[in-house]
Amino acid sequence: MTDAYIYDALRTPRGKGRKDGALHEVTSLRLSALTLNALKERNNLDGHAVEDVIWGNVTQVMEQGGCLARSAVLASDLDESIPGLAINRFCASGMEAVNLAANQVKGGAGDAYIAGGVEMMGRVAMGSDGAAIAVDPTMAMEKYFVPQGISADIIATEYGFTRDQADALAVESQRRAKAAWDDGRFDKSVITVRDQNGLPILDHDEYMRPQTDMQSLGALNASFQAMGEVMPGFDKVAMLKYPHLEKINHIHHAGNSSGIVDGSAAVLIGNKEFGEKYGLKPRARIKATAKIGTDPTIMLTGPVPVTQKILADNGMDIKDIDLFEVNEAFAAVVLRFMQAFDVDSDKVNVNGGSIAMGHPLGATGAMIIGTLLDEMERADKETGLATLCIASGMGAATIIERV
Repeated sequence: MTDAYIYDALRTPRGKGRKDGALHEVTSLRLSALTLNALKERNNLDGHAVEDVIWGNVTQVMEQGGCLARSAVLASDLDESIPGLAINRFCASGMEAVNLAANQVKGGAGDAYIAGGVEMMGRVAMGSDGAAIAVDPTMAMEKYFVPQGISADIIATEYGFTRDQADALAVESQRRAKAAWDDGRFDKSVITVRDQNGLPILDHDEYMRPQTDMQSLGALNASFQAMGEVMPGFDKVAMLKYPHLEKINHIHHAGNSSGIVDGSAAVLIGNKEFGEKYGLKPRARIKATAKIGTDPTIMLTGPVPVTQKILADNGMDIKDIDLFEVNEAFAAVVLRFMQAFDVDSDKVNVNGGSIAMGHPLGATGAMIIGTLLDEMERADKETGLATLCIASGMGAATIIERV
């Protein structure tokens, strides 16, 4: 098998995912096309430069439906001979796009791919596509379905995380994100979103709240306590599955959970011959990819077993990893990862995460791979691992090595 390299990675800023967000008037199609165009221009791609565009987006209805990947190619400046594949692995869709592309290159199915994703959460509401595990009672009852926020609180209860621990992680995420922006650490990768006249719409992550402190977070009510304790009483569902839990400790709220935002990201992946043809220097090698299924009720513990799997499959140890990007879907997800592997927090999400900057579902996986690569170059580190928890109980991971 041949090596698969990352030649470039970029993203848009994350806009607030609501009507007053800067990107609200930008469609999923247009933001995807702008991202593809930026990647094409930065790397002087022409003709049938890549085998395919693999594009993740989670809520595949309305403007995000109908194979958005192919529509994005046609709306962009890429050659129309390039096809498009829309995929959905929930929160890991952008990462899965990268992993699929890398493994296609490794297997010899084309010299290069563009992979990434988009989610306009302010335009296409999360959950508006429905989900069998949530809406089909035969499955929901059999699998003890609970919403993700309840799952996060189950993790906190099961593994002993407190509200103060979760809030402290959130405050640190905000501090790190602000420091990263102030230090220009995202300058290489974040493109400016412009309107039809070329005027800038957004050039920074809009969701950030750097003034956040423990006091302001302490004033927030737990977001999932009512749905857990009152109607429809998801806590009781959880305790049927986990009878050893006497009570669910509700610690998560808007301040220590990932933000609802709009955004897009793309990664250019190819073999050695592709780089030589276009005069591009590889930035990293995609060493390994992995995915796994997990308990669908607690749901969000996937980063732990998928990391165990990817390390074991490649004869590696957690100490072989210099930096980690663990998606901050909820604070307890990251706390559990660090607890399970005894990882120093100084190696995890060093430039902040989705609690501070937001989680555009279909794009986040590609975003954190790009953020990981940028930080590995800045800090002169060799090996990094990115991972996400996934709805319905799954995990995904990617290991990259600098070239």
